[in-house]
Amino acid sequence: MRFLKFILPGLFLLPVLFSCNKSLNVNADWTDITVVYGLLDQNDTIHYFKITKAFLGPGDALQFAQVPDSSNYPDKLEVRIEEWDGFTLKNEFLCDTITIHNKEAGDSIFYYPDQLMYLIHTNLNENYQYKLHIKNKQTGKEVTSETSLIHNFSVEKPYAFLPINFIPGEKNELKWISAKNGRRYQITCRFHYLETLKLDTSQKAFKYVDWIIYNNIKSFTNQGGEFMDYYYSTDGFYANLGAKIPEDPNLNRAARSVDFIFSVASDDLNTYMEVTEPSNSIVQERPSFTNIINGIGLFTSRTQIYIDSLGIRKETLDQLKVNEYTKYLGF
Repeated sequence: MRFLKFILPGLFLLPVLFSCNKSLNVNADWTDITVVYGLLDQNDTIHYFKITKAFLGPGDALQFAQVPDSSNYPDKLEVRIEEWDGFTLKNEFLCDTITIHNKEAGDSIFYYPDQLMYLIHTNLNENYQYKLHIKNKQTGKEVTSETSLIHNFSVEKPYAFLPINFIPGEKNELKWISAKNGRRYQITCRFHYLETLKLDTSQKAFKYVDWIIYNNIKSFTNQGGEFMDYYYSTDGFYANLGAKIPEDPNLNRAARSVDFIFSVASDDLNTYMEVTEPSNSIVQERPSFTNIINGIGLFTSRTQIYIDSLGIRKETLDQLKVNEYTKYLGF
């Protein structure tokens, strides 16, 4: 009976609600919402920030996205990056703007090929804290955020400078110590090879293929110092090459080297990735995540360590010629 008591008053209100106004305006009054995306990496010397505004209007939002003025501010914003050592301000960097001209159609739903970005040229210190300050000089609105950097870390396996082997049916080891301020790890194997035209050996091209071995390994904390030890099947190496390198009887190919790329995401970036990944449950609505004050988006850090230019052992070179996935690729 309590359930009916709540429903019946609602039923009586329905005629009143529907008789008030037959038109529905789905567009509320526009509000200035600043959208920020920036990832810092101390291994870079140029750091880019994408700063736009949310847009709203009648009609197809995808059409509005194709118009630069829909998401770009009409005037240049004042964007500063502050470098802090505890409570001491060490440096302050004023961002400049640059237009990147190489965005291709299909990269996203937004306009192309030009993209307005903010940037600074500087070396960052992994021991410092970085604070973002954005000010709209026309309205006085201020947007802020801050982040720590991910510290460098050591990789024990694969061994640097030693040739790598991918023996079918076996497993290779990946071993490293987790980074301070790092939380999520992606390990990529990059295979470099030379492609030569059979009828004209002067026509050569150096190419590579990436194989993402793991993309969501997580440390227990972001304090660093954890021993991370994982194995992967070497059969995946050949299967990836077979899937990504097309057969071409006009080409000869020669294996050159292998890199292992350890990419690390901060705790905030890991959280952002988790809430934006496709849901595997029937509940499709996902919570939003932002660490931007007075705006939305993400200002945080990532980094990469390369174990590069590893030679390839003879057993693997021979296997490329006979393996079921690669024997027709011309190696």
